[in-house]
Parts: sequence; C-alpha cells; structure tokens
Amino acid sequence: MKDTQNIKNNRSEKNKNIIVCPYTGKCGGCSNTGIPYEKQLADKQKRIEKLFKDFDIKVEKIIGCDSPFYYRNKVHSVFSRDKKGNVIRGMYAQDSHDVINVSGCLLEDETADAIINEIKKLASHYKMKIYDEDRETGFLRHVLVRAAGYHGEKAFMVVIVTAEVQFEGKNNLIKLLRQKFPGIVTIVQNINNKHTNMILGERNIVIYGKGYVIDDSLGFEFRISPSAFFQINSAQTGKLYDLALNMASPKSTDHVLDAYCGTGTIRMFLSRRAGHVTGIELNPDAVRGAVENAERNKIENIDFICADATEYLQGLSEEISDRKNNPGKQHCENENAIIAKIPDILVMDPPRSGSTPEFINAAAKLNIPRIVYVSCDPETLVRDIKLFAGHNYRLERVVPVDMFPQTGHIETVVTIKKVNPNNEN
Repeated sequence: MKDTQNIKNNRSEKNKNIIVCPYTGKCGGCSNTGIPYEKQLADKQKRIEKLFKDFDIKVEKIIGCDSPFYYRNKVHSVFSRDKKGNVIRGMYAQDSHDVINVSGCLLEDETADAIINEIKKLASHYKMKIYDEDRETGFLRHVLVRAAGYHGEKAFMVVIVTAEVQFEGKNNLIKLLRQKFPGIVTIVQNINNKHTNMILGERNIVIYGKGYVIDDSLGFEFRISPSAFFQINSAQTGKLYDLALNMASPKSTDHVLDAYCGTGTIRMFLSRRAGHVTGIELNPDAVRGAVENAERNKIENIDFICADATEYLQGLSEEISDRKNNPGKQHCENENAIIAKIPDILVMDPPRSGSTPEFINAAAKLNIPRIVYVSCDPETLVRDIKLFAGHNYRLERVVPVDMFPQTGHIETVVTIKKVNPNNEN
C-alpha cells in the first residue's frame, strides 16, 4: 500500500481536496487530477453549454459526485515484468502496450486495488510465470476485481485471467486471499489463450464461491458475472437513473420502450412507474442477464426482445404503415395488439458512437410523443438531436451528470418531445 499512501500524501497545500496523481499523462485514465473538483464540474458545465448554444434552451446544473475519488467498482490490472524481472501490475501506457506499474489509482476502489496488490505479491512469492505478450508464453495475464454493494457491505469478485488451465497453487492462493480479504465471495479463473486485446476469454472456471456477485446498491438485486456490464460508478448510477425516470415521467398506463437496453438496469427503474416496459437489445448474453435480473427482482411488467433496435423500430413502423395503407388486407395480428407495441415513451442509451439516422427516422415515423436520450458522448448527442429536430421534435431539457470524476467524460440526459404528436409525418 506504499504507492497508495504516496498518492494520498501528494496533495496541494492550498486545497486539501486535490490529489495530484503521479501517473497523469502516462496511462490516460485521469486527466483532470490536480484540478479542484468544483472547477472540473464548472468546466464540464461550460463544455455542455457551448455544445448546446444553438438550441433555445438553458442547460441545467451538472449533477456532481459526492465522492469524486476511488469510485470505480471495476478494477483491472495487466500483469507483466519490468526490465529487472520483477512482477509488476498496472495498466497500459496511453496508445501503447507498455505496462505502467500502477498501484493506488485515484479512481479505483481501494480494497479492490489492495486485492490485486496481494495477488502481485503471491505471484512473486510462488514464482508464477507471468504472460509475455510478444512471446505468447506464460500463465498469469490479468486480474479483474469487481466490487459490489450487498446489504450495506462490500462484496468482491476476483477474476484471474490465465493463458493455461492448469493452475498450480490455486488452493493456497484462495486460502491466503480469503484470510486477508473476507469480503471476497467468489474467485473465477478465466482462460484467455488467444493473441488478443480482449481481457477476458470465453471460458470461466469457478474456483471459489458461485462465480458471480450480487449488487443491491441501486435498490434492486443485480447478478454480476465476470463479463456482465454494470455501471462503474454505483453512487452516480442511482442519480443518473432516477433522473432518467423523472425526465421520462411515465404514467401507470404508459408503455415505455428501452432501446440499447443492455442487461436492463435502467429499465428496472422505469418499471417502478410505467405500465409496461419493453427492452430491445442485440446481445443475447445481455438479454439473458436482463431476464434473470427481472426474475430475481420479481418484476412482471417487463419483457425483452433480442433484436437490433433499428431493425425492430423499422419493422414496427412498416407493419403499422402496411395496415393503414391496406385496410382490407388480412393481417395475422389484431389491430389492438399492433397499436399496443407503439411506445408512449422511448428511452435510449446508445453506445458512444450515438444512434443512427435509420433509427431516428424509424422512431419519428412512429410519432413517439416523448424521448429520453442518455448519452455518454455529448458531440454525438447534439448530432442526433439535430436529426430528431428535422422530424418535428423539440429539445425540452438538458442535464449533464458527472459519472467519471477526474476525467474529461460527461454523461448527458435530455428530453425531446414531438411538437404535434397526433399528426403524422
């Protein structure tokens, strides 16, 4: 923990809330450390206001983070050796595959970081063969630790990524880790023997516990497996999803469509107030996880469709158009069932690249009255809002959320409404 303490001691004398990271500019992770958090928020606020200057709307005050350090609940380290042959753990230098020996990262959960440090010591003590990317030889490649909130305490899942199945000394490692960190509830060995940039391979071997961890910090129980998606800042996630729910303002009779839904975390928040929520997700593993999470929480007003969101909306739009243009044609579904598919509210949380013109066109054809757009890239968000504006949608609210303090990333939630929802395009 020496490196961690050194980072904590590296504080500005003028502002005790500032911690200057010695790795800034090397790993590319926390570009804003050394800047007072209030100024970070002000800078992000100005950036969003500048991006939205062409819209006749006031950007609301950014939602800051109560604890802007050590918030990442997912901690990953690459294992390597330095020039002297010592075992090191850390992350790749920016734009390279050179490993920086990092310990005590300002963004990462401190106990998760300590667990990886302990594995580093054990790897050195037991003379584990560390994976060499260039030669594609060795055993230990990565360690991933996920921290979850469960019944007010922290629980940890440790994923040890190896290039080989044979794991000598694993029982001793489990015993020693559990003795020092009783919060570890499961340890998984993940096999990745491919020459790839991907951290995890396709095969998991549970060597302790159940192979997953449960998080209930958001008011629901989520089962998190090694590869499952889960927001990395749990405290801010609750604020983000509460905001999206309030901006959607669903009534008990409303049908909400959640596009790009992933494992369905935001949809479960929506289910608290909406009549019914339908999630669209292309990844079948994510859909299975979403179904399992809904069943675990006994939520019955949710269903899931494994499909491309754009193709689903296009198909629904064409089906409705076909019925209107061919009233005498025999259709396999009754009219009410088709109409029931049209959402009253669309919630969309696309990847960083944003949505597509095809998706936006299909959504506009359905005359969806209200759309809540959750974005992790404000530039693509502005681009997409302009496309919606071309379909007679008006921007109603813009709220930035600081999901990733000490970095330049900004999450933004907006509401757009159809100007004349009863009129067709």
